[in-house]
Amino acid sequence: MVLLHVKRGDESQFLLQTLGSAELEELTVRVTRVYNGRLKVQRLCSEMEELAEHGIFLPPNMQGLTEEQIEELKLRDEWGEKCIPSGGSVFKKDEIGRRNGHAPNAKMQQVLKKTVEEAKAIISQKQVEAGICVTMEMVKDALDQLRGAVMIVYPMGLPPYDPIRMEFENKEELSGTQAGLSVIQESEAQLWWAAKQLRRTKKLADYVGKNEKTKIIVKLQQRGQGPPAREPIISNEEHKQLMLFYHRRQEELKKLEENDDDSCLNSPWADNTALKRHFHGVKDIKWRPR
Repeated sequence: MVLLHVKRGDESQFLLQTLGSAELEELTVRVTRVYNGRLKVQRLCSEMEELAEHGIFLPPNMQGLTEEQIEELKLRDEWGEKCIPSGGSVFKKDEIGRRNGHAPNAKMQQVLKKTVEEAKAIISQKQVEAGICVTMEMVKDALDQLRGAVMIVYPMGLPPYDPIRMEFENKEELSGTQAGLSVIQESEAQLWWAAKQLRRTKKLADYVGKNEKTKIIVKLQQRGQGPPAREPIISNEEHKQLMLFYHRRQEELKKLEENDDDSCLNSPWADNTALKRHFHGVKDIKWRPR
């Protein structure tokens, strides 16, 4: 199996195993789906942390309004009246004004937060350091865990406009958001390796050979972005260690220069003609002006 270390820019994303004979059309789609799936899990985790802290989303026409404005406009949160978390709620106002403030109790909060941590661990970039490959099945498992936790805390379901429900139903609205810029369309995705674009019409073996024990770094790009930056010759950590070595070496040379005192050469024991002058009887001759 060929091991792919997938990167986006200079940032490691995940490891993925494939056959050298794999069609690059299928492989590019597979890599893109795992990449986008991890982004979906990250978005859900972020929203579920807010759900645990401040409850469900307010209706779009009530978001950002003060209590006085809501009362004056006679607006009503109908979903908020029936979406009561299991075990009751505790009030914790959302200062941003996006959620209704009726958060789950401590026990249900723990259910949500624990599931979020487990899902994050599945798609974490630390999996690269651990040498663990991420598959679409693992991403789906993380999504199922998150969905199950929400159903436990909110058995009646979430409002149709809540971003968590929209994510689960694949109806999320990401246009115009920073999160939307990170998503790559499968038809627009490109894989690059060794400054070469891996053409979808070819096989992986056409570029890396038939050795199934190869490990390569591929970069995921969107069509039109051009080639990604080349990988540095040495890593950031190796660069830091190299700079540290040269700094220490300079300090050592500086100390040696400070200790380079040749005044000792004027001492009697350093005179290599002392024995000769002793036998000639010209030792300790002092010259004085008349």
